[in-house]
Amino acid sequence: MALLDKFLVLLIPGLVFLHLTVAPYTKVEESFNIQATHDILVYGMPTSDVYERLSRQYDHFDFPGAVPRTFVGAVMLAGISQPFVELFGFQHAQFIVRAVLALFNIACLLVFRSNVEKAFGRSTSRWYVLLQASQFHVFFYASRTLPNMFAFGLTTLAFAQLVGSLTIPRCRFAIGLLTVATAIFRSELAILLVTTTLYLVGLYGLSPYKVIWPFLIAFLFSLAVSIPLDSYFWQKPLWPELWGFYYNAVQGSSSEWGTSPWHYYFKAALPKLINPVNLLLMIPTALVMPGTQHEARKLTLPSLLFVAIYSLQPHKEARFIFYVIPPLTAVAALGADYAFTRRAKSLGYRILTVILVASIPLSFAVSSGMLLVSSLNYPGGEALTALRSVVTTTSTSADFQTVMVHTDVLSCMTGVTLFGQQLHRPTDTRQSDESVSFTFDKTEKSSTLRNPTFWDKFDYALVEDPSKVIGTWEQVGVIESFAGIEILKPGSDVRGDLESGDGKVLGRGKSVRQVRDLARKVTGGWWVGPKMKPQIHILKRTRGGPRKEVRE
Repeated sequence: MALLDKFLVLLIPGLVFLHLTVAPYTKVEESFNIQATHDILVYGMPTSDVYERLSRQYDHFDFPGAVPRTFVGAVMLAGISQPFVELFGFQHAQFIVRAVLALFNIACLLVFRSNVEKAFGRSTSRWYVLLQASQFHVFFYASRTLPNMFAFGLTTLAFAQLVGSLTIPRCRFAIGLLTVATAIFRSELAILLVTTTLYLVGLYGLSPYKVIWPFLIAFLFSLAVSIPLDSYFWQKPLWPELWGFYYNAVQGSSSEWGTSPWHYYFKAALPKLINPVNLLLMIPTALVMPGTQHEARKLTLPSLLFVAIYSLQPHKEARFIFYVIPPLTAVAALGADYAFTRRAKSLGYRILTVILVASIPLSFAVSSGMLLVSSLNYPGGEALTALRSVVTTTSTSADFQTVMVHTDVLSCMTGVTLFGQQLHRPTDTRQSDESVSFTFDKTEKSSTLRNPTFWDKFDYALVEDPSKVIGTWEQVGVIESFAGIEILKPGSDVRGDLESGDGKVLGRGKSVRQVRDLARKVTGGWWVGPKMKPQIHILKRTRGGPRKEVRE
């Protein structure tokens, strides 16, 4: 393997772990699986007094979510992560858990790349890696514990079977993988299963009899795994994805989270997920050229038909169609290689090549900017880290202390997890070097929050709106988050500085200020960059002062 190919192979895991390191916190969409994995690692799977122990110890009994989710992914992550957590320490557990998921998705992407090379040649596989690596979303989300990203690896492996020569075993394997992904992780993938099957049967000529058996075997396997396991954790007979399908598709309840027009995926999502040059020029090139159109259609038709049918669902999010990014990018790589190798033959190919080559560093630059911006959107996680630093560095007592902390809804939605709350297992009897233990409260009920006595037990609070906290408190820090791009002229004040208060900003907001101030010194007062706003306030209880009334 040439040095360039070794570099490109390493580029995929390197970028995934770069994104994980730069943005290590999580958001509410990832919370079920990250909290479930924590609970399995800490409390295990009880075999006696099951309901009592699960309901008392496991987070999903207190915060079940709109619909039950499967524990299959969490159990697998916890089982694989366990020895590494023991080796490196529980304080690194969240990173390790996400790294395990990242490695699974990395392996699936590398298998896909390998199949592209076997089928289309080394030059096409190089283009595939370059085009894929320059696009932001797959690498940012590869380690995130969304149900979509558990399914993503399986769908990527399924599409890998469609690259190159189609054989009966490969077709059966693809159908089986899509069935497992559908039945266990994301029920909407039934659409992709149907579109892929229709292509294999209708256009490729695969016998329906040869499709039904892998489907039935994979489907029964999935039920045999999901139903007993999830019924155990939820303590009631349950197939989560059937419940989710009924809630979202039959009842239409997902529309409560917002709706988008039918064309959203094609007009907004796909151009954001895939470099527009790839989408508008390279993919069409591959689809129309005689030498590439057969292979291109095999990956494109099932993917775009899936997106088209799924567009009928009113509630839309870009992550719901992540699965089509690798196959469509591979088709773009086919078009890119076709145009590049013929650049000397015509002006049209030369123009295509210039546009393609220029778009790659531009796409890398845009992706880098998106990573920077995204890393500034986890104020809850930053606040938790800052709070721990504030408490441990300001503690004057040599005795062991227990600190009570209230975290509001926004904090919990933007990075406060069970892993972050306790850096050591609550069940670990070994002596910790820390002299402070934290106990967290996540009360959301408004009537309770308006009760003055509720706040008396807390030492600290992480809140979006300090005026709703009753009692006497001092602000020890503010965590800012991204609020757009700002252009500052010489002599202009920064509104965010006035709102946050100078000297109190902690976390990455502080780093952004330092970079901005240095840049303005160099440029004579000009600045184009992230605009930050105060998001989470870190409050410390002041005992004995006058009580402050809550704002209604």
